[in-house]
Amino acid sequence: MTQRGPKATAERNRTLDLASALVRGAVAAGLGLGALTVLVMVVWISSPYPDSGPGGVLRAAAGVWLLAHGAGLVRPDTLSGVPAPVSMVPLLLVLGPVWLAHRAARDAAEPEEGRPRPSRAGAFCAVTAGYLLVVAGAAACARGGSLRPDPDTLVFPVALMVAGAAAAGVWTAAGRPFGPLPSWSPLALQEATARTLFRDRAEAACRSAAAGVTVLLGGGALLVAVALGRNAGAAQDAFLGLAGDWPGRFAVLLLAASLVPNAALWGAAYGLGPGFSLGTGATATPLGLEGTPAVPHFPLLAAVPDQGPGSLLNGAALVVPVAAALAVAWFTARRAAPADAPRAQAWSTRETVRVTLLAALGCAAGTALLTAVAGGPLGSGALREFGPVWWLAGPAALVWTAGIGVPAALLLRLWRLRTPGWAWRRDVPEADEPPATAAPPARAAATATAVEAEAGEKTEAEAVVGRRRRWWAPWRGRGGAAGAAGDAAPGGTAAPAASSVPAPGTAPDAAPGALVGAAGPGAGRGDAGFEPYDFLPTDPWHEKDFREARWASLKRGSGGLMADFPADPADPADLADPADPVGPAGAGPAGPADFADPADFAAGRPAPDPDRPGPTP
Repeated sequence: MTQRGPKATAERNRTLDLASALVRGAVAAGLGLGALTVLVMVVWISSPYPDSGPGGVLRAAAGVWLLAHGAGLVRPDTLSGVPAPVSMVPLLLVLGPVWLAHRAARDAAEPEEGRPRPSRAGAFCAVTAGYLLVVAGAAACARGGSLRPDPDTLVFPVALMVAGAAAAGVWTAAGRPFGPLPSWSPLALQEATARTLFRDRAEAACRSAAAGVTVLLGGGALLVAVALGRNAGAAQDAFLGLAGDWPGRFAVLLLAASLVPNAALWGAAYGLGPGFSLGTGATATPLGLEGTPAVPHFPLLAAVPDQGPGSLLNGAALVVPVAAALAVAWFTARRAAPADAPRAQAWSTRETVRVTLLAALGCAAGTALLTAVAGGPLGSGALREFGPVWWLAGPAALVWTAGIGVPAALLLRLWRLRTPGWAWRRDVPEADEPPATAAPPARAAATATAVEAEAGEKTEAEAVVGRRRRWWAPWRGRGGAAGAAGDAAPGGTAAPAASSVPAPGTAPDAAPGALVGAAGPGAGRGDAGFEPYDFLPTDPWHEKDFREARWASLKRGSGGLMADFPADPADPADLADPADPVGPAGAGPAGPADFADPADFAAGRPAPDPDRPGPTP
């Protein structure tokens, strides 16, 4: 027996992967064609007066499936004897084929368990080839039907749409990377995409452009809904007049539902200003309907405005592009000045303008592409121009989004970079300057208060940087600052709190016995106004009664092991010397009120904890 080598096994696996991808593409196309055929067959079976047999139904289903891919159809049986083109694509039907081709390419490019990752280019080519094989078979089947496909449209846009959906599926399987570009692309573009900054800006521009297109579609759909609501009677008459039986009405309802995205794009083009064509000599814009429209009898076309100049209600449609421009500005400003990032990481004005213009350009390109497929000829006479004019809708979208979006993005950026609180309405009063004749201890206390206020403002500013600001309360965060400076005195004036920051310049020439944080001559243990806990925050936890209660609780819980000593001596002068473990007059061990000697502090030795007993003799 002969044993295959590793090279032969790898070649065999590669061939199997390509064959599997080819089958996946063919199965995806077959699923879409089969689903649409079943729907058409159900309508044909339920119809009381069918026009053709099963063969004609299958050919019609194949023609409609090709129309969902963008192929142009030709209707040979007309009253005039001249074949009439049918090129308006129901955009809702496009979602099914695009999703199936995308999913087939994604599954073919993903690695299976226990097998290496297949080639991305091979998976793309195999899936596209398998799908197009079914397209060719459907075109051959529909050639003799009532809706015959135009051979020129099978390459563009049918093959292009299938290839684009397959490429998106392979890109999704690879993790949606933004680069590297192919080797045949320009070197400058390859270097630009290699930079992280370029990729971030491009991603922000794409997101903003997608938001603008989405708002345009939503606004157009709203305009169509409002117009249909105003002309509900005409829409109902058109719906009931097209079919007298329920199967026919169901078919009309399905056709109208598949054309809803087209109607939304028509509304968006109407709001942008260029409007849409209703024949070779009629155009509907917010300014009015000019010419004689050739409008077929269809429910969705009841939303078309009446002939004559436009009213104020028609001019209200211009709100749609304004909303789209504001959406572009908002999404750009969110990336230009994030609320949870430091101010230094915000984009500059030039970067904000550049990204907004790129987003406006992307929104214009998307609008032109969608409006180009939303319309199309429905005949060879007056209806050969029917739908939005894409080469006018795209530039109009660019003018609206760039003209309004750029200033709005800059204003939103300034608003998001503002300092919380109004400069002329600060809640924290400035520290008063001490008088020139003040005593040295008072001057030291004022200096410590100023240092504490400056540190508190710095801490508050750092906290505000990392906190999301709210536009409805720009002064939030300032209210508690006054309490940090001190407690309100009985007279209403805020008294400065005890400072926990040592006064700057507590000199080596301070008097012996001066505690850290005290300044001036005589600021030590022997002062009458000396408070041992003046370096701690002034809250009830450190008051005398609370300290005594804590020590009493600790003594009860110790089982008699804790020495009996006062929580706070009455006279600070009676404190024992830190060098002598025994207090004056043979007293017991030093209490918790012992503090560090200046010599110990100068030598760098730590001070004893005031809440703990002293050393045992």
